[in-house]
Amino acid sequence: MGAQLLDGFRALLTPEGRRLLDRLPPYDPAAALSLGAALRREGLDERLVSAALTQSRLRARARAKLGDRATGLFLTDDGLQQATRPAVASRHAARYAGTDGPVLDLCCGVGLDLLALAASGRQVTGVDRDPLTAEVARANVEAAGLAGRAEVRCLDVLDVDVSGAGGLFVDPARRTGGSRTFDPRSYSPPFDAVLDLAGRVPATGAKLAPGIPHAVLPAGAEAEWVSDGGEVLECALWFGPLAGGAPRRATLLPSGATVTGDGSARAPVGPVGRWLHEPDGAVIRAALVAEVAEPLSATLVDPSIAYLTTAHEAATPFARSYEVTDVLPFGLKRLRALLRERGVGTLTVKKRGSAVEPEALRRQLRLRGDAEATIVLTRVAGAPTVLVVEPVPPR
Repeated sequence: MGAQLLDGFRALLTPEGRRLLDRLPPYDPAAALSLGAALRREGLDERLVSAALTQSRLRARARAKLGDRATGLFLTDDGLQQATRPAVASRHAARYAGTDGPVLDLCCGVGLDLLALAASGRQVTGVDRDPLTAEVARANVEAAGLAGRAEVRCLDVLDVDVSGAGGLFVDPARRTGGSRTFDPRSYSPPFDAVLDLAGRVPATGAKLAPGIPHAVLPAGAEAEWVSDGGEVLECALWFGPLAGGAPRRATLLPSGATVTGDGSARAPVGPVGRWLHEPDGAVIRAALVAEVAEPLSATLVDPSIAYLTTAHEAATPFARSYEVTDVLPFGLKRLRALLRERGVGTLTVKKRGSAVEPEALRRQLRLRGDAEATIVLTRVAGAPTVLVVEPVPPR
């Protein structure tokens, strides 16, 4: 099966294959079967048709993640899952600006980081052990006009000689048997192997899952959690000259706002004020809530919940803010009465530290009305609490 997929993909790179890709209509899953049959009736090879429709489907899926960059990229299912967004890949590449020598992109996948490194002016070699993935990455290098700066090899990354490398970037696979793994020991290569590579090449960066346990992060490296549009994407680990001088960092895209610390500080706890602030997920993952709270003179609503509050209006790029209109103990009857009194029919439910399921709560409330409202289900000083809030427009 693997050989057939590889042969089909290589057929796409022929003039006939490229013409076929160029004339395909926008991908429509309802029409894919009939389109495939029509193309085969034209006498086109089954493997070529299958490969072309696969690329059309993957590019359509990729637009939500990769934007306009998806057009013209060659992809695989696994490669799209692990592909780095272009803005993040550019930030990765910028870390290597002050280093000398070629960079090895290990577990390069379909090549988004590889392309960013090459586009930044670095000489880079991508390595992936899967023959189809390596072929796809090679095609992307050619399509981007970067063949003079980048090459791709099909090897197991643990067999690569890294002795002459000026820098390494490692993106270990975090899926086993088609399912995401949260155990760093189950990465491929395992996390211990990543640390060993960093010990041999000081200028090493690694793209890890955002949920990696803090306890396994090595001393002396910088761990950077990155979010884009509020979605936490990764924890990047930077070693040696690539580290920025702080053990922890949270970076928010597209603004590029960044906050640093060592993760040991704890914000004070206080009563709910007029304003509620919800830190970005990258800030929470990096354990830098206290660093965001300090300049706001904010307190936590509960020692174990990452909601901040102030008596005064305050703005920060690291949190979404809300004006608090009501604070009440959690109780279905009282909440239903308050919302019905205000004519609320559309309810946005946010929660942190609450076991209540928003959809189940909406059904139980049985609201009817034209008004909209937002509530926050959380704990305040350990007690289940409902906050009725109004979102503050971002500044």
